[in-house]
Amino acid sequence: MFQRVSKKTVVLVLAILGIVAYLFITDFKIFKRFGYNNPPATSAPIPQPGELRFLTLPDNFSISVFAENLDKPRAMVFDARGRLLVSETDGGRVMILEDKDKNGSAEAKRVLLSNLNKPHGIDFHTDPKTKKTYIYIAETNKVDRYEYDLDSGNITPVINRNIATLPADGLNSIRSIAFGPNFRKQQLIGGQSDVNTQVPIKLYISVGSSCDVCIEDTWKRAVILESDPNGNFTAEFAGGLRNSMFLTFHPQTKEIWATEIGREGLGSNLPPDEINIIRVATEEHQFGARRYGWPFCYGKQVKDTKFNPGEFSRKDIPTDCNQTEAAAIELPAHVSPLGLVFIPEKWPKEWRNNLLVAYHGSSKNQSGYKIVRFNVDKNGKVASSEDFITGWQKNGKILGSPTDLKFGSDGALYISDDVSGVIYRVTP
Repeated sequence: MFQRVSKKTVVLVLAILGIVAYLFITDFKIFKRFGYNNPPATSAPIPQPGELRFLTLPDNFSISVFAENLDKPRAMVFDARGRLLVSETDGGRVMILEDKDKNGSAEAKRVLLSNLNKPHGIDFHTDPKTKKTYIYIAETNKVDRYEYDLDSGNITPVINRNIATLPADGLNSIRSIAFGPNFRKQQLIGGQSDVNTQVPIKLYISVGSSCDVCIEDTWKRAVILESDPNGNFTAEFAGGLRNSMFLTFHPQTKEIWATEIGREGLGSNLPPDEINIIRVATEEHQFGARRYGWPFCYGKQVKDTKFNPGEFSRKDIPTDCNQTEAAAIELPAHVSPLGLVFIPEKWPKEWRNNLLVAYHGSSKNQSGYKIVRFNVDKNGKVASSEDFITGWQKNGKILGSPTDLKFGSDGALYISDDVSGVIYRVTP
């Protein structure tokens, strides 16, 4: 006994088998392209960590490997005892690295927290009243804090407190955080009257857009949010930021500086990626937050003529570029700027307060893959710029990808590389 199979069924089965075969052959790239700023696939074997001659630095600088065999290390932060913590976003972990003998290499490596949901941003805060130190970790859907023992470098007990709830996943699904000063001069409007929003230190949270270019249905996307350390409120600090994945603070003005990754679909040379100075809103900004352009504008208040969404209900998104903030620094398109940091006093005097930016790179456009130094004033005016470290891409081969930049108390620059799985250490 058998039942005749129709031609439509045969065609459908063959089509499904063909699609499955295609996905396996292409390593599911059609899906991977929609993830968060995925590390570019390497097109050459990664050099051994001790062999860094493929990298070019200025004279009188040296580079070495601080830690290796990490799982796509991303955001970094130092605790008050000099331990380096790094997020392994894909692996759902936060690692803690120690250089106990102070020889410039981390001989101790362990998992601090695991089973997290795309952890990325990490920062510390010490409560001025209780003197307790807390570690804050940004996952794709929330920010949690844990009590942190500075003496042992452990979390005890492992009990988290939710500080902020965030929209999960989306095209740009990883979040960054940083503690900084409160820039506002008065209480936030619209909050509960018994909630004090005028606290001296605030937590700033970067949440990217859910799409390449669109009108978001929530004010919690394509923004930098602000909260107090205890999580009593969450508010919008700045909007119109497609994907400001890393933040830092100017050493003199203390203002937030943030990298910004532009949209796709406008060709190889547009839009420029950006460095923005995220300033507090004034009375003229009717929504209590400045707007930095996306999705209707980019760069120096240039109109995105290809984005025409038709009518939309949100009234807090300006379509007039004159009502948006211009980029402080325009970068080449598709270099994917990530970590940024200002140079401290321990480096060459003539470089003090210069800005270093990690160009994470785009395998599609074969651009980026280097660290650039900007001689820039506190208002973002660039006097000059030059490559600081190059060589992660040579002859079309990708050998690594600089991600986050942090200076340690030893004066060394630490660079995470989420392609080769190492953290570099650079000293003058």
